[in-house]
Amino acid sequence: MTNLLNDPVIQESIKKAANFIHQADTLIIAAGAGMGVDSGLPDFRGNIGLWKAYPALYRAELSFMEIANPWAFEKDPELAWGFYGHRLALYRNTIPHEGFSILKRWGSKMPQGHFVFTSNVDGQFQKAGFAESRIYECHGSIHYLQCTLPCIDQIWRANEFVPKVNTDTCRLVNEMPVCPYCNNIARPNILMFGDWSWISDRAHVQRENLDTWLLSPKNPVIIEIGAGTAVSSVRDFSKRIIEDYNGHLIRINPTNCILTRQQDIGLPLNALEALTAIDHELGQFWQD
Repeated sequence: MTNLLNDPVIQESIKKAANFIHQADTLIIAAGAGMGVDSGLPDFRGNIGLWKAYPALYRAELSFMEIANPWAFEKDPELAWGFYGHRLALYRNTIPHEGFSILKRWGSKMPQGHFVFTSNVDGQFQKAGFAESRIYECHGSIHYLQCTLPCIDQIWRANEFVPKVNTDTCRLVNEMPVCPYCNNIARPNILMFGDWSWISDRAHVQRENLDTWLLSPKNPVIIEIGAGTAVSSVRDFSKRIIEDYNGHLIRINPTNCILTRQQDIGLPLNALEALTAIDHELGQFWQD
């Protein structure tokens, strides 16, 4: 627990957030990279965060935009797959923190249910038990693969690929996955920088599920967690919800929780810390 939780202003904001959630008929979760930090995942906030997790990329003077780019699979596929292969193994082995369970429990109490909008590609919401039909991964998922060309508009699960990575060099040392249709190198089904080859069919279906579901909410509360401004997908979505539905926004971000409306709430806390504090306050309303 940080000292911020003892701040009277923060305490009042937590109480207000609990009241918003209690009065809402719908819970909308908008999650960025900061959601996974309490599970031990890197958030790649700027190149410093990337280079801390992958020193070999620092030595190669590669920025996040340069390695998270389809071009990397053409220029140096072993390095590109070293980066993504390590992430794939990390996400497979990571246990979602308790904050995911808290959100899932809140959502189960909502008359109109809940939905997750996330820019994360790690699959942690599915791993925490959220229904696939109630998740929209706007940047795709690392747990699916596609052809680098692509030769065909098909994706497939990455379950059979078990990456082995030399962490000193950030290079894949076993065989790279290949496209089963043309035998070219495969890549993660993730929307990368400068990406004109991403197969978006799966994400498109998820988006349609979200748009259909959004016909029901009357009084939504949106909890935005760990969303930055450099890639603004999550914040843009939050803005759309509060404008279209006049919903209440609870923005959780330890470094940037600035708001544009006075009626919304900003909590300069990490995800688990904020969610646990709000959950404790909700105890006076909800009895499990």
